[in-house]
Amino acid sequence: MESILTSIKLMLDYEDADTGFDPQIIMHINTALMSLAQIGVGPAEGFEIKDKTTTWQDFVPNMKKFSGVKSYIYMKVKLAFDSASMSSALITAYNEQIKELEWRLAHAAESE
Repeated sequence: MESILTSIKLMLDYEDADTGFDPQIIMHINTALMSLAQIGVGPAEGFEIKDKTTTWQDFVPNMKKFSGVKSYIYMKVKLAFDSASMSSALITAYNEQIKELEWRLAHAAESE
């Protein structure tokens, strides 16, 4: 099973063993998870991670239907955690992709 924290850290170019920024990354992951809960993705009561033991399947058992969740959370975390390293064009592209994924994920959640 794939850890949410570990996979997001790898997408951000951090090694799993590098735990120095884990509290900040976890905070931003949980914020993205809150946004997903508000559009109907994931458990109705909400969801949060505390460490690297929480997996994608813990959040959404049907990852085939909700595969965009990984990209969504990565982009939300990247913008919140590391936008200073991004150009304004890339930030705009991420924001547009996030909006599209929100629409698609909400639509997938409605059909569950």
